[in-house]
Amino acid sequence: MKYAIVTFGCRVNQADSFAIEEELRRRGNVATAAEDADLVVVNTCSVTASADQGARQTVRRIARTNPDVRVVVTGCYATRRPEEVGQLPNVVRVVANSRKDSLVALLEIAGELTTAERFSGGEGPCGLALQPGVAGRTALTLRVQTGCDEQCSYCIIPMTRGSGRSRPIADVLQEVSRAVDAGYREIAVTGVHLGSYGRDIGDGTNLTTLITALSQWPDDVLFRISSLEPMDCTSGIVDVATESPRIAPHFHLPLQHGSDAVLHAMRRPYSSADFCRVVEAIHAQLPHAAIGTDLIVGFPSESDDQFAETVRVLESLPIAYAHVFPYSDRPGTAAAALDLKVDGNVIRDRSRVLRGIAAAKSREFRRSQVGRTMKALTVDDGASVVTGNYLKVRISNPQPRNSWVTLRVVNADPLEGFVTPES
Repeated sequence: MKYAIVTFGCRVNQADSFAIEEELRRRGNVATAAEDADLVVVNTCSVTASADQGARQTVRRIARTNPDVRVVVTGCYATRRPEEVGQLPNVVRVVANSRKDSLVALLEIAGELTTAERFSGGEGPCGLALQPGVAGRTALTLRVQTGCDEQCSYCIIPMTRGSGRSRPIADVLQEVSRAVDAGYREIAVTGVHLGSYGRDIGDGTNLTTLITALSQWPDDVLFRISSLEPMDCTSGIVDVATESPRIAPHFHLPLQHGSDAVLHAMRRPYSSADFCRVVEAIHAQLPHAAIGTDLIVGFPSESDDQFAETVRVLESLPIAYAHVFPYSDRPGTAAAALDLKVDGNVIRDRSRVLRGIAAAKSREFRRSQVGRTMKALTVDDGASVVTGNYLKVRISNPQPRNSWVTLRVVNADPLEGFVTPES
């Protein structure tokens, strides 16, 4: 059977799709484009209204171009609005997040995978069905945690993902071993609320425990820490990243807003000053680290002065990049019931301002890297590399894909460099 997987949203969804694809390939199914597939799995996001809309448009487009296709929809939108998703064309099954890990088994039980297509082989000698380079992958995204117990007023994810659940550290390390044996040289460690890793296990395990274990990995592999809430980015984690070449000098810390009043209304458990202290501490220890953030524009009742506080904070910090999200109501959240909605035109104007500042910050960071020599991993066709501090650089002397090289950055706009002879 020919299949395709379409993934929206966060790295957790990417990791989930990877696991689904591995199960499909292990059973002998073959990846293809959505327009040629017998089965398409759409793994949805629901963090914004536009994410829901994007999923609907994608399913309709797939059904229009491939009228006989069977579509299975999973993810956060499918969990939040299963009846709505089930009415989309060609959708044969809607699978909630709580059953996503069993999606392929459910398809077998339902007869969506025929008996002739089931077999136990299909793995390489390392036991991982998907090797680097399959479906365009070089780095592996590994989910170590899912769910969230925080109650941010704008966020629907605790409703769609459930409470926090961590994978035992022994299972995580076994999965890392499989991935390294399969040839992966970069692994992104991710979770819905990654900083809460281990809290539900109850034996004292926490994210620092896991990151410390990964920092001591004997093979030449780089671990990239996915998005961390500011209050979870402890000095211990920063110390480990400073001391070990196994941990990428890259931190993504969502600020969401620069005004303490808005942060309080968002139910975020930190102040803008707390956030600034974390960023400045990272920068002091790792001056070339990439520090990224997320910002929400137009939260209900956001005033000009409160928006100006976000501008001030963003301009003051050594941020390498920022993702700007216009606020949109998520039915069922506390924020959706708030009055004093911000006009859409105002949200667009404010978003444009923040994106302009973010672009300038990104240029500044890129220019600070010109002349530096650093380790990097070749990606795509071998004509580009990704550095530990999250720069994708085009190189003048292409190398084999998925190889560690020593890069010298020579230009910032666009990012260009060359691989040095000592690689």
